[in-house]
Amino acid sequence: MASEAEILDELRRLRARVPQLTGALAAGVDGLVLAQDTPGVEPERVAALTVTALGVAVRMADATGQGDFRELIVRGVYGYVATYAAGRGAVLTVLAQDRVNVGRLLLEGRRAGARIGELVDAEAAVTVEAAAVTEEQADAVPAKAPTKTTTARTRTARAPRTTATTNARTTTES
Repeated sequence: MASEAEILDELRRLRARVPQLTGALAAGVDGLVLAQDTPGVEPERVAALTVTALGVAVRMADATGQGDFRELIVRGVYGYVATYAAGRGAVLTVLAQDRVNVGRLLLEGRRAGARIGELVDAEAAVTVEAAAVTEEQADAVPAKAPTKTTTARTRTARAPRTTATTNARTTTES
């Protein structure tokens, strides 16, 4: 996955742009914390709950024909919990006070989610490419000669040939 330091920098920049944020974390879609800036909150617990809510949100969007998941906003008495898609392999969850400007929260959350998604997806692409190179190297060294497999040939019955014989004469003119 992407460097924890790069993701953490993005989380801190997000918190600087929206001062009413009380925490932010990025997690993989498997529930593992990639980076977190959540004082007073258990990040592993929030990540696990985020993935659970993500599963429900994805199914709801799909069942109602709304397309791919983009964001989920929960409003409680004391504030907001917002979850944003962050590429194909991660999600961003932010915690905000009740007095936050919701428009600003949505705008900045989407931007940060996109940036974290770029970081995570770029790292995933590098990992896949490295795995492909390793696999090519493994394929370059043959372990043993491949055995030739033959497929059974079958014949289909044909109808007997019928040839019409005509008695034709050939003549040559001189």
